[in-house]
Amino acid sequence: MACNIIASILICSGGAAASGGTLAIPAVVEAAVPPEPADTDYPLGVADKVRIIVFDEPSLSGEFTVNANGALSLPLIGDVRAVGRTATEVAAVIQRQLMEGYVLQPRVSIDILTFRPFYILGEVNKPGEYPYSSGLTIDGAVATAQGYTYRADKRKVHIKHSGEARSVKLRIAPDLKVRPGDTIRVGERYL
Repeated sequence: MACNIIASILICSGGAAASGGTLAIPAVVEAAVPPEPADTDYPLGVADKVRIIVFDEPSLSGEFTVNANGALSLPLIGDVRAVGRTATEVAAVIQRQLMEGYVLQPRVSIDILTFRPFYILGEVNKPGEYPYSSGLTIDGAVATAQGYTYRADKRKVHIKHSGEARSVKLRIAPDLKVRPGDTIRVGERYL
């Protein structure tokens, strides 16, 4: 079908050019696709691992893990609260604290190395804790757990987001995203 349309345009444009006329070709319009949330908007949580770089200060740079208290334990300045803050916000706090008598003009950057794991249980072949990767969907999470059991309800899933008290029952869709720290429960189907 697309070939026929393109061929028609080429034939028509050839005819228009031969007769000295012009052919108006409609502009291509791209559909607006919402961007994926960037890792910079990701709120840090317990067990996230980050790389902190303080420019020209190798003794202050390194890899750090958000501890059980929700903080990063850093040289010179001690604990910096990280839970619930983005990497950009934490970098700004570290930069301010370093300027208070430690480093003249600190430049700080933070990269997220590993996210906290997600958990999957219920009617999957290998329930358990798995490492999160950016952009993970429910299909990817189930595949990581080696697929559904024969009793699994493949239409709905229960997801409890980290920090929330209750799980939410959601219809399974190819674009259903999983977040770091989520607990996924695949229920049993009833005939």
